[in-house]
Amino acid sequence: MSSIISPVSNDAISFLCDELVKHNRIKSEDFTRYDVKRGLRNADGTGVMAGLTHICSVDGYYISDGERVPRDGKLTYRGIDINDIVNNCEKENRFGFEETAWLLMFGDLPTQKQLDMFCGMLSDARELPEDFIEDMIMKSPSINVMNKLSRSVLSLYSYDPDPENTSIENVLRQSVQLLAQMPMIMAYAYQVKRRHYYHKSMYIHPVKPEYLTAQTVLRTIRSHKEFSDEEAKLLDLALILHAEHGGGNNSAFATRVLTSSLTDTYAAIAAGIGSLKGPRHGGANLKVREMMDFIRRDVEDVTSEDQVAEYLCKILKKEAGDRSGLIYGMGHAVYTLSDPRAVILKRNAKAFAEKNDYMEQFNLIDMVERLTPEVFEKVKGSKKKVCANVDLYSGLIYDMLHIPEDLFTPLFCVARMAGWSAHRMEELMTGGRIIRPAYKSVSLPKRYYPIGDRMEGYTADLDYIPKEERS
Repeated sequence: MSSIISPVSNDAISFLCDELVKHNRIKSEDFTRYDVKRGLRNADGTGVMAGLTHICSVDGYYISDGERVPRDGKLTYRGIDINDIVNNCEKENRFGFEETAWLLMFGDLPTQKQLDMFCGMLSDARELPEDFIEDMIMKSPSINVMNKLSRSVLSLYSYDPDPENTSIENVLRQSVQLLAQMPMIMAYAYQVKRRHYYHKSMYIHPVKPEYLTAQTVLRTIRSHKEFSDEEAKLLDLALILHAEHGGGNNSAFATRVLTSSLTDTYAAIAAGIGSLKGPRHGGANLKVREMMDFIRRDVEDVTSEDQVAEYLCKILKKEAGDRSGLIYGMGHAVYTLSDPRAVILKRNAKAFAEKNDYMEQFNLIDMVERLTPEVFEKVKGSKKKVCANVDLYSGLIYDMLHIPEDLFTPLFCVARMAGWSAHRMEELMTGGRIIRPAYKSVSLPKRYYPIGDRMEGYTADLDYIPKEERS
């Protein structure tokens, strides 16, 4: 496959960029002047109330006398505490992602008979359409697997006999199929990337019908197809914790925005994938991995708290790392004292690391978590509560499972299909209106000038001056 090179010269792009910047900057004080809820956030950091949902609740603080008061984070799926879901799966030594998907999509825990039926449906739906792998994935490799997931989902529209039907029955059918097929699309997209960009062998394994989602993922991405039960259940845990996180999270909201326009399922889910790819959302675990690599490269002794703390200070001052000033994996829009997903992942990551010789990596991440709040206060002069979020430990778990970095965010996507599907169906059933927030125009009135009267550098919002009188 030959690369497509833009015919536009760098000089031309530079000129166009100057024009773009000149006419598109908005003064920061204007946002305050017009009381704009930037990022759909209130002045105190709370989210603007944009809808109601049965699906998920994300709690990290309470309001007392108009002030945000931090508290331990709580995450509930359909009213059930995430800890109860995880603890019962661990107690009974069984997989839980499919049960979680049922809970999110249908509203209550399944019976054993219902769960068996659902797992059977997913198994039957895993296979992609005939020639889809070759025509839609192999012939156009992508350097980023997330983009290939998005393109593949959009392409599945063409294989659907009834793609535009937004009845709940039809959308449910499409949702179940996408939930089943996302792991396969991810695996094939990665294999094609391996061959095209890394010049390594590509291996495609047939579906094993009795395997659940976590088992299917590990089988399809490993050349030898082998994995332990402990490994599969650790990945299953990550899928449970990534399955949903409230209607206000960026990708769920994107899915709901498109759904409110009554577009098709494939377009709505592709929007969710595009959102999740961003480093401010699902792509954050890759930034954590990158940050840890910087620390190991630049800090002489990564077991020294003083040296690591000094480096974290440099990160906050934009003197180290990727120069963004961010300590990735720390802080959250809602959680203050703790992110329950991070707490659960940390506990399980430590147990697995102790048995598999990964304690050095675990200890460094744990040190970053412990030191960041005091470093943040030292550099920023703020006593704002900063806790670890789910991304701090998810990358470590994927590393320990020998999952390639290319699949960190796509695995998030595999899990989040359950939440997106639930939000799409809820929006179709209860939304009733297209989502359309207001934007205040701050542009000044301008005249329209005939093209012969226009001069480079002339500001069109001035009073009209004939061309011959302009200097």
